[in-house]
Amino acid sequence: MRHGGGQTWTDSSLLEWDPSHFRLFVGNLAGEVTDDSLLKAFSKYPSVKKARVIRDKRTTKSKGYGFVAFADGDEYFKAAREMQGKYIGSHPVLLKRSNTEIKPVVVGGNKTKGGRVDKKKGKKGRNERKVLG
Repeated sequence: MRHGGGQTWTDSSLLEWDPSHFRLFVGNLAGEVTDDSLLKAFSKYPSVKKARVIRDKRTTKSKGYGFVAFADGDEYFKAAREMQGKYIGSHPVLLKRSNTEIKPVVVGGNKTKGGRVDKKKGKKGRNERKVLG
């Protein structure tokens, strides 16, 4: 389940990724970079399993970022160090750990004003601020 813009939807694209793999977020991708060229850029790491450039569904243009999955954690860290700032296409890439994970859906619980489920009772939502005064 995904949440955003006041809506909730099921994102089946997350099921394409093996949850045991280590995923690297690749930002600042040039528009000409494809899934194949992104995979090729990381091909010196034998445990690389998948690469995906994220595209706009209507226009199919690149959104400027993608993900690369590694089966081996050591190679994941090595790639993150070695490939930071390297050119893929015409742009130097920015790398960081992917924070998108397949998580179980929480049923019940406290809800904030925005409709998000808080896992800790009494925790304020992002839009709620304590007023000092």
